[in-house]
Amino acid sequence: MTYVGFTGGESAIQGAGEAMEYLRTRGENPIDAEVIQQQLWALQGRVLSEGGFYDPHLASLAIKQTGGDSLEAAMTLRSHRTTLPRLSGLPVQDTTAMRCIRRISAAFKDIPGGQYLGPTPDYAHRLFRYDLLDEDDAAFQGRAADLFAGLREEPAAVPTSFPKVVAELRQQGLLPQPKDRSAEVAFDVTSEPLIFPVNRSAILGSMTRAETGGLLALAYSNMRGYGDVHPTVAELRVGYVPVRAPHPITGQDMVIGECLMTECEIVAMFQKPDEPDSPPYFTLGYGACFGHNEVKAIAMAIL
Repeated sequence: MTYVGFTGGESAIQGAGEAMEYLRTRGENPIDAEVIQQQLWALQGRVLSEGGFYDPHLASLAIKQTGGDSLEAAMTLRSHRTTLPRLSGLPVQDTTAMRCIRRISAAFKDIPGGQYLGPTPDYAHRLFRYDLLDEDDAAFQGRAADLFAGLREEPAAVPTSFPKVVAELRQQGLLPQPKDRSAEVAFDVTSEPLIFPVNRSAILGSMTRAETGGLLALAYSNMRGYGDVHPTVAELRVGYVPVRAPHPITGQDMVIGECLMTECEIVAMFQKPDEPDSPPYFTLGYGACFGHNEVKAIAMAIL
C-alpha cells in the first residue's frame, strides 16, 4: 500500500524489494522451509488459518520469503490460492474422528476419555532458557534423543479418537440437541460477495480467515465489555482430522488425507427454552481453524 506519493517509479520499487532481500539474506546460513515447518509450528499455524489455504509447506515458504511477517505471509498464501482451479466441493467433515494431540476442558474435570495437555506453554514459568542461545547441533539432537530414551517398549494404547464433551453435556440436559444442518449449503466467502445479513457459515468462514490479534480483541471486548458473557471451554482439541471426499466414479466418501486443525466449543449464558415446561440450558459457541491456533478458535467460539 502506498501512503504518500513518491518519485522514482520502477527503480524505487525494485530497490525496496532488494532491501527486503538483503534483510532476508543476512547471516551465514539460510533458514530452511522444512525447519520452519517443524519448529515454528505456532507461526505456521497462524499463517495457515489466516491464509485460509491448507498447505503447510507453502506456508513455511511464505514465512521465509516475508521475513516472518505473518500478515504478509497469509496474504501470499491467499494470492496463491486464487491461481488454483476449484476441482469440487467437500461434504461436512466429522471432527469426532480427530486424532488428537491436545484435548482439554474447563467444563468439568473428569471428561469422557480424559484430558490430554499435549504441547502447550500454558503451565510454563515464562522464564528465559539462556542455554538455547548457545545450542549447537549435538545438543539439539541429543535433547530430542533424551526425550524418547525413557519411553517404555510397549506404551499404553492411546485412543485414536475421543467423544465430544458437548455430547455428554447434551445427555445431562445442559445443552439443546444439535440442529439438523445437513440441508444447508455452506457460504463460500472466497467466491461470493458478502451481502448482509449473512448466514452462520459465512460468519464462521470470515472469522476463520481473520487476523488473530484483531479477532481476539473483538472476542475479549465482547466477553468483558458487557459483563454478562462468561464463557467456559467445554472442549478445546488440536489434532489431525481425516478429510473425506466423494469418489470421482462411485460417489462414495473416501479419506484422501488429513489436516491439522484446532477446534473449540464453549458454553456460555443460560437461555430460556422455547417450551415453558422445559428446563433452561446453556448456549453453545463454536470455532475451528487450520493449524495450531488456539487463540483464534477460542475467539471464534466466543463471538
